[in-house]
Amino acid sequence: MRLINIKPGPALALFLVLLPFAAVMIAYAMGSDIRLTENPSDKLLPAPGTIGDTMMRLLTEGDRRTGRILFWHDTWASLQRLWLGIAISASVGLVFGLLIGLFPLVRNLLSQFVAVLSMIPPLALLPILFIVFGLGELSKVVLIVVGTLPFIIRDLSQRTLEIPQELLVKAQTLGASSWVIAIRVALPQVMPRLIQAVRLSLGPAWLFLIAAEAIAADLGLGYRIFLVRRYLAMDVILTYVIWITLLAFAMDWLLRWASRRVYPWAEEGL
Repeated sequence: MRLINIKPGPALALFLVLLPFAAVMIAYAMGSDIRLTENPSDKLLPAPGTIGDTMMRLLTEGDRRTGRILFWHDTWASLQRLWLGIAISASVGLVFGLLIGLFPLVRNLLSQFVAVLSMIPPLALLPILFIVFGLGELSKVVLIVVGTLPFIIRDLSQRTLEIPQELLVKAQTLGASSWVIAIRVALPQVMPRLIQAVRLSLGPAWLFLIAAEAIAADLGLGYRIFLVRRYLAMDVILTYVIWITLLAFAMDWLLRWASRRVYPWAEEGL
């Protein structure tokens, strides 16, 4: 039997899923133990127990000056910026993706322009955004939009172009206008792809958010990571990195769950 035809059962599939995570944890624990054995005051690789204690302290203890639990305030501030940026990108990307994919005039006008915009490194624009929009919340949200919107537009326009022409011809034969075709025919076909495009955009969106918060913010997950780095507080940094990873995974899982519930036909075979 060829390897390509072997499908693992539920138990083996679960084992294979957990294996890489276990390997990383074991490797980290071994590396931490080696470094701490040589130098008990080493801060580069804190022991897993130290990270656990730090996590509990950050989750439950308030700041000495304000009494607020900064961990949760950082989380809420970052999630607000991320959700707003992604929501704007998804909404605008859906509209322009449909327009470019359906209307040849719009496609000739904007497709190459969007392609060129997608090649601009968003982080290179960060100083310009701070100058134009200031150091407040707007510049951080705009960076997320600038970094994710061109990809979403290109992805959705391509999916719109892949809609079978037979569907569009039949709709026109039945008397549907261009806008009715866009809403009743193209939109249902594109919506599952929009969810997937947002899922793929989450990684870059987090990168842009953390970069912006590191440079100009007084609250947020990225701000806190870069604040404590000067003290080599690796236990705090790793706690925040683990938390960001869990948040990103949860958001990705929720989007996939929503896609399966609302558009089960689009998830077949995935």
